[in-house]
Amino acid sequence: MSLTGAVLRFAAPIPRPESFRRVLFIGPHPDDIEIGAGATAARLAAEGKEICFLVCIDGRYGSGNAPEGIRGDKLAALRKEEARQSARLLGVSDLRFLDLCDGGFYSQQELLEGMARVIGDFGPELIFAPDPRVSSECHRDHLNVGEAAMQLACFAPYGDIMARYGAKAAPVQALALYMTAKPNRYVAVGPWRKTQEKAIFDCHRSQFPPGCGERKAIRAYLTLRSLDFGLRSMKGRAEGFRVLGQTHMHCLPEAGK
Repeated sequence: MSLTGAVLRFAAPIPRPESFRRVLFIGPHPDDIEIGAGATAARLAAEGKEICFLVCIDGRYGSGNAPEGIRGDKLAALRKEEARQSARLLGVSDLRFLDLCDGGFYSQQELLEGMARVIGDFGPELIFAPDPRVSSECHRDHLNVGEAAMQLACFAPYGDIMARYGAKAAPVQALALYMTAKPNRYVAVGPWRKTQEKAIFDCHRSQFPPGCGERKAIRAYLTLRSLDFGLRSMKGRAEGFRVLGQTHMHCLPEAGK
């Protein structure tokens, strides 16, 4: 770490996700929040934090595991109901949808405006979203949603800018990127790991039906990831996030290292 980076970490510490009261989790598709940060969402909800889930894309072109004949509008409707069941299981009652078409068939402006309206209406202090700067990520919806969330997390406190999106300002203080290769904050989630798995496998059955190979692979991945992050942070089982405070979001390249 450079001297500048070390001083920055001392002068502007990375925020702790657990310290915020109002939290917005943004997911590209139904099931992405659960896979990327479901145990953390369950923990924060159990601790009485005010939680909102925003699912941006309808998932109509999801995996080939959906029941026969369930495609297009029918699959989008099914996945929306699965998302509702999952949110309830995680302890989240405020769930919102933008209903944009899966596969990138929407404009980035539509995404920005829809996301901005939810941010302005809910008024989060912390936003969770997928990390769009991961070199291996190829899914356009994940990249689009992550980029939009980063842009709006920075602009949310500015009323004049948010008004250009048809939205109100919001007191966003930090952004936590999940599905990241560069975590800098870890949240202990030991008691909530099983809740996360139930939300994924008991609720999102169109994507992960019993007996499909993805169930075993995702379960193994989540287990290894939580152990890895737990060892790094000495927190047992943990989820890791790339967290940026408002101070780190602009003109401070060392904050990205």
